[in-house]
Amino acid sequence: MKIAIISPNTHHLQEMGRVLEALSHAVVLVEGGKSRMRQVAEQEQPELMIVDGMCCDPNELALVEYISTHHPRIAVILLCAMQTPEFLINSMRAGVREVLPSPVNPSALEAAVNRLATKLAGLRGQSTGQVLAFMPCKGGSGATFLATNLGWQLAESKSVLLVDLDLQFGSALSYVNDSRPGSTIADVALDISRLDASFLAASAVKVAPNYGILAAPEDPSKAMEVKPEHVDAILGLAVAHYDFVLLDVGRVLNTLVIRALDRAHRIYPVLQPGLPHIRNAARLMGVFKSLGYSANKIELIVNRFEKAGEIGLGDIRRTLGSVNLLTVPECGKDVNASINRGVPLAELSRSNPVSRMLADLALSLSPRQEESPSLFDRLFRRA
Repeated sequence: MKIAIISPNTHHLQEMGRVLEALSHAVVLVEGGKSRMRQVAEQEQPELMIVDGMCCDPNELALVEYISTHHPRIAVILLCAMQTPEFLINSMRAGVREVLPSPVNPSALEAAVNRLATKLAGLRGQSTGQVLAFMPCKGGSGATFLATNLGWQLAESKSVLLVDLDLQFGSALSYVNDSRPGSTIADVALDISRLDASFLAASAVKVAPNYGILAAPEDPSKAMEVKPEHVDAILGLAVAHYDFVLLDVGRVLNTLVIRALDRAHRIYPVLQPGLPHIRNAARLMGVFKSLGYSANKIELIVNRFEKAGEIGLGDIRRTLGSVNLLTVPECGKDVNASINRGVPLAELSRSNPVSRMLADLALSLSPRQEESPSLFDRLFRRA
């Protein structure tokens, strides 16, 4: 494990370095005060940061909170000569893993680092969820409908969180549920220091047993509260606790959206078979190329596609080049009924062609494991 130790005391620094290097950790020693935390986090990117010389001033914890918010993968241990109960509580709220006395006893330091290393190893052993981003090439493409309804299909066998990143005008929740959110992504951003798995789950609207939606702010002015680093922290936590994290992204490409798309395993631009949609898709593909996204990361969805339509898949490929394409058939009546009622399409009709297409997509993303044959089946086959 890579560990950065910050201390104003040279003797403390050398002693801690000796103890941890003996345990085969990669150790970076930084002489100085807590003000070096941000610089060390950005330059060294350690897995653990040990900060010596903290006192009981709650204002100092703002530095720790910055690290836990902007660099959620870095664990922090504080060394404090005096520890009041209030300071300990505030430290944990700021994201500190442990608070130890300063100077620290070598055995106590070793035990704390071993506990943390074991926990981090366990987290690495866990499979992380897939991040799927849906983005309209033009207004009315149907990206939100497809994202929310795919989430419903995936949630039949997997845990799913949909994050509405159309921050000013997002309405993903209304596509599958008629309730109003008690909390939104803006509320999470305002209280980001509390972010953990239970807080994230509580902030999402539970629309099905395995399906939660973290809604966009109902007041568009609150969109300004959500920063790229907040999205980073939310998605970093979500992939550790959900099998699938779906992103409903608006049409505006800004720093926040690009930060989210960087994390996506697959991006689904959604267009309809019309010239304005195709032109916008071509521009979007150019942006993705400039961002360094591989072709395998992008899969276009042609929504409301009709085989006998004026524009076919060949026409789209001639304009966009060699791209991965999925098609969603035209079923306007049933889809409109689903949207107007705020009910998933699969709940209205599983036999609907769009429902079947989304079920097939869900199955391709999360193949069902074949069940082991029972003892009776094995004996019967043998006989």
